[in-house]
Amino acid sequence: MKLSTRGEYASQAILDLALHQHEEPVKIREIAARQEIPLKYLENILLTLQRAGIARSKRGPRGGYYLARPPEAITVGEVIRAMDGPLAPIHCVSVSAYEQCPRESVCGLKWVWQEVRDAIADILDNTTFADVVQHGQNNG
Repeated sequence: MKLSTRGEYASQAILDLALHQHEEPVKIREIAARQEIPLKYLENILLTLQRAGIARSKRGPRGGYYLARPPEAITVGEVIRAMDGPLAPIHCVSVSAYEQCPRESVCGLKWVWQEVRDAIADILDNTTFADVVQHGQNNG
């Protein structure tokens, strides 16, 4: 699994929204400036996150973006999958995008890739944005 720029920026945007969850909806320009993300790129990312049910938007002068659920109910894995798709390094070990490999029954490496997938999924699916906020406060 290689994290794309979209996945990285989406994670940063959701973290920004988590950090400002008790305020009014956050203006996209503010997120872009704080996180150093190009505005047009961020617009596209936030639309994808909205379609995935992770973020919401409010129109009007007091409008902006906010989290669709509390930060403790949004995992890093959910955000990465919304942007980049499956976490598996190869298709034959993917849970959501499995594709059979002709060498699957004799492949000596499949178990390694499955362990990698499981380790990545375990960390990302068990880390919420509330955890990330807390970690940042304890280490920042």
